[in-house]
Amino acid sequence: ASIGNFLRRSLRRAARREGKDGASAAENTPPQVPQGKQGERSSVFYSAGQFFFEYLVVVSLKKMPDGRYEPKITYQFPKRENLLKGQKEEEERLLQAIPLFCFPDGNNWAPITEFTSETFSFVLTNVDGSRKIGYCRRLLPSGRGVRLPEVFCIISCLGCFGLFSKILDEVEKRRQISMAVIYPFMQGLRESPFPAPGKTVTIKSFIPESGTELIELTRPVDAHLEHVEFQALLQRLSPHLILHIFASALLERRLIFLAEELSVLSQCIHAVAALLYPFTWAHTYIPVLPECLLDTVCCPTPFMVGIQMRHLQRVLEQPMEEALIVDLCEGKIIQAVGDEEEILPGKLQNEMLISLERHNNNNNVHTSEQVNALVSEAFVQFFVRLVGHYGSHIKWGRSGSGSFQERNFCKAMASKSCRRLLKKFVKTNMFSLFIEEAEKSRIPQEGDG
Repeated sequence: ASIGNFLRRSLRRAARREGKDGASAAENTPPQVPQGKQGERSSVFYSAGQFFFEYLVVVSLKKMPDGRYEPKITYQFPKRENLLKGQKEEEERLLQAIPLFCFPDGNNWAPITEFTSETFSFVLTNVDGSRKIGYCRRLLPSGRGVRLPEVFCIISCLGCFGLFSKILDEVEKRRQISMAVIYPFMQGLRESPFPAPGKTVTIKSFIPESGTELIELTRPVDAHLEHVEFQALLQRLSPHLILHIFASALLERRLIFLAEELSVLSQCIHAVAALLYPFTWAHTYIPVLPECLLDTVCCPTPFMVGIQMRHLQRVLEQPMEEALIVDLCEGKIIQAVGDEEEILPGKLQNEMLISLERHNNNNNVHTSEQVNALVSEAFVQFFVRLVGHYGSHIKWGRSGSGSFQERNFCKAMASKSCRRLLKKFVKTNMFSLFIEEAEKSRIPQEGDG
């Protein structure tokens, strides 16, 4: 089923269960993203059977003549040979960018004796618009005396933060024994197919003095939630502020998130992007922005970026256009456009608030997967109510291609506040991409299956 089918069926199910306590629409119809314009989506879904990863790289800090430390790749696995010219140029660009994102906090490092490992991720966009995700574990190698942290970074096209966090746990465990123990494990992983949603793949791995271990890697059942941790967002922001952020993202504005921990930045920004499902953020998307790229906030086009709190003053001094600036440490908005409260229709906003506050009141009861499903359902239902009638306003030609009737689509909405939002939302990139996909494939009518 395409996303279009999913949204239409969600609408039909919502109508059927009016007043009933039904199952999650997201759970009942596992969606697939239709193959369209690669990389114009911040959320990526992949079928089973692909490689888990493209590269594992180790990024270390090297002392420069002026006394500063610069991040450099000190190991790459696998080494790719016999690449075509275009492939080699792409690989070089990728390998040049990785160190910046593994140490986005600049060059102010010095040898240390203690460091708490941290896990975070970043997104890199290729020339063709396709995206790769970097899953990082920054750690202090075992040893005595002062040492410099290093980063193990797995580059993959697959969006599954929980799964790769578990892989990085295994990498870190082996790093404390010997670098040599890591690569047989990664080779075994590379030879294993990526599992289907809900399925498990088992990796055999030998560890000196421990023998052979069996490592089980399981994919979540809901593919569209496997790169998401809504709990991270809910722990730091009130439901009211989350809706202000969602409203700003919905209209494709400029959003800046601030936190000191890289893991908080990456988790929260991935969560905000996931609130837009089944639509996807189609603009600049940098969950962890390196210090040397801070002038990105001056872009006149929409963006969603994460910046370390230590750079707040520099950010505020930039000649920026209007932007929403969110402090994830204090759970507050530092700078706003001013109309965030009025963007969402009052009735729909209240329904989502009730859903989010209900979760907050039962915070200790739900597992991470349950929280993801509950939060996603609330926002999917918002879109079902707002745009679920879009399929009725695609005019189909004899060739099978469709033409979206935008004006009639907006006029068909009875609520004035919903109609006001619709007129703005239909002009966004995310809606245009969604409709382009819908126009390419005819949506089954009621009873077609």
